[in-house]
Amino acid sequence: MRMFKRYVPKLIAKHVSRLFSGRIYIDGRGGYEFNNGILLVPVKAQQRHFQTVNEVNQEIKRMKDHTA
Repeated sequence: MRMFKRYVPKLIAKHVSRLFSGRIYIDGRGGYEFNNGILLVPVKAQQRHFQTVNEVNQEIKRMKDHTA
């Protein structure tokens, strides 16, 4: 499990896309799991969880589109 002290979507997206599956924790945002290179919405999700997942997954998509 990787712990991030600050919420930086670009850095988190890089980590998620490289490791492909696992778990992360973001201070102030909570714990998340990722699989197949995308961040997944937690089971008991609140609005901030949906926002975080959306922002990080958009950054992952942007990274993949930029390299292709």
